[in-house]
Amino acid sequence: MRISKKILVTMLVPLLAVFLVATDGLAQKKGFDDKEIRIGSWSPQTGPAAPWGATSRGAKLLFDMVNEEGGIHGRQIRLFIRDDQYNPSQTMAGVRDLVDRQGVLAFVGGVGTAPALAVRRYLAQNKIPLVGVMTGAEMLHVPHNPWLWGMWPMYDDDGSVMAQFVVQKLKAKKIGMLYQNDDYGLDPLAAVQRRLKTYNMELAIVVPVEPIERDLSSQISRLKAAGCDVVIGYVAPTQAAIALRNAVSVDFRPQWIHSYNLTDFVLMNHITDGLWAKEGVMTSAFTDDIFDFSIPKMKEYADAAKRLAPGERWGMFYAAGIAAAEPMVHALRLAGRDLSTEALVKALNSMNDFKGIGPRVSWSEKSHLPPAEFRVWQCGPKGEVKVIQDWTKNDLPKKR
Repeated sequence: MRISKKILVTMLVPLLAVFLVATDGLAQKKGFDDKEIRIGSWSPQTGPAAPWGATSRGAKLLFDMVNEEGGIHGRQIRLFIRDDQYNPSQTMAGVRDLVDRQGVLAFVGGVGTAPALAVRRYLAQNKIPLVGVMTGAEMLHVPHNPWLWGMWPMYDDDGSVMAQFVVQKLKAKKIGMLYQNDDYGLDPLAAVQRRLKTYNMELAIVVPVEPIERDLSSQISRLKAAGCDVVIGYVAPTQAAIALRNAVSVDFRPQWIHSYNLTDFVLMNHITDGLWAKEGVMTSAFTDDIFDFSIPKMKEYADAAKRLAPGERWGMFYAAGIAAAEPMVHALRLAGRDLSTEALVKALNSMNDFKGIGPRVSWSEKSHLPPAEFRVWQCGPKGEVKVIQDWTKNDLPKKR
């Protein structure tokens, strides 16, 4: 039976279209072309953890600055941001979309412990680098993940240094802990307990908080009833603000000291109507003060933000996004014009004592661990940073 040319063409055109779509998708899978490099990021742009969403927009500022100067080896960086509302299932949906539909080369930043844990295996299976993920959860690094490069110090190290500080410097007698009930809180909880054991001490009380909880009155009542003179906190910004308001309302005024994820004192002071400064809240920290404009790069970025992103507030979370993106930019330059996933990975693994406005990092093929040094800051009367303790390295690391 003979098939007419008209019928044959009718049959082949749809098949050709499918083939072209498929090959175009494959071309995009490598994450770049002659004109652009596609990078992905996720963060809570809306929802209770939305203040952390500024990190992705900070990364965009750095990429915009690079693009202004001609890009990297003639290619512009295109950043795709997905709002996951700090919900791991939405993180996975957004990440899958960027990998499957946009064909990103790599991810930069990415906020949150549970969201990062939700996508780490998927990214590794697809050989997609994740640089500067914004969590210190140990499970992301142990065992070694060859597709993830860490900048945010591990919460285990952070909790250990914090506990040492509150005992030795604050002379605390009754220490309570308010922590998010996932790896963000559980990792430092174990570290705090391990450190206190060296002083023959125990936490007076441990009080968990679920990520979506908003009524923290019962948690504050328990901390007050335990007579805590210091409370160590590992919670999101909104919950920290609610906890502080509740505490003050019942005349419970311990020394609060939170994780480095709450170092945006201007923001925290704003959302607590000045209580963050009035109560002299402390945090750990692993960066320089973003308002120290004697640091040339800090001033350069702050000035660029005014020009390129006038609607953004120059704050710690925004600057953290820049810090996370700096190693990516450096590695893309090192990779050269003949870009590939392999070339990017090789460049990331050759980072030796790299320092932008974030922590100093050194990565190799066998180790992508973040640094383990911290400072302690206190919020001053005007929301300014007061350095209470300078760089301290955890001398009681967990055996890994």
